[in-house]
Amino acid sequence: MTRLIIFDLDGTLLDTREDIANACNYALRMCGCPERRLDEYNMLVGRGIYNLFRGALPEEKRTEEMVMEMKNHFIPYYNEHIDDCTRPYPGIIDMLDTLSDRGISFAIASNKYQEGTEALVVKYFGKYGFVRILGQREGKPIKPDPEIVKEAMSAAPDVTVEDTVYCGDSDVDMQTGLNAGVRTIGVTWGFRTKKELSAYNPWLLVENPTEITEALVHDCK
Repeated sequence: MTRLIIFDLDGTLLDTREDIANACNYALRMCGCPERRLDEYNMLVGRGIYNLFRGALPEEKRTEEMVMEMKNHFIPYYNEHIDDCTRPYPGIIDMLDTLSDRGISFAIASNKYQEGTEALVVKYFGKYGFVRILGQREGKPIKPDPEIVKEAMSAAPDVTVEDTVYCGDSDVDMQTGLNAGVRTIGVTWGFRTKKELSAYNPWLLVENPTEITEALVHDCK
């Protein structure tokens, strides 16, 4: 029986790609580097903010000094424009409403930096009372390390790995769930491909949020 579902954020609950791309391209311009196309960000996001910058920078400029300069430009810009284009994917609110009514608890485990993660979850999903909202934090490993899943589980009393599902849109998410020993749900509406997700044999591979609702409601019976 499912009692806790832990969600990735970018590409899973929220379509954040355009706002991330705009902020990263702004930082690239400020660093004197060429911008990236919007579609390139499908493969750049999801592995933490520093890896985003390393991937976006030209190879010859991928130094730690340049990564930190990117961060100094990116964070203020993104914080100001964090929800210019960002929206929940179609069907997400209905899914959360139904699962919440069934008594399932929610948590977030994201590689987005903590401040941005909290801001978006509070804005779009504040009514659901997520038991933990966890993003990338200094001194903490990022996904696919399973620590973030275990930390989220610790906030839901008496929840076991058998009671927990991890839901995301990327290979990193599928690896994270496997490393934590929980069931995984791969969503195909996000930033990665169905082929990438299916390679990790998720418990469920879905094309719309209704499929998650149906599977977890059935699992709760």
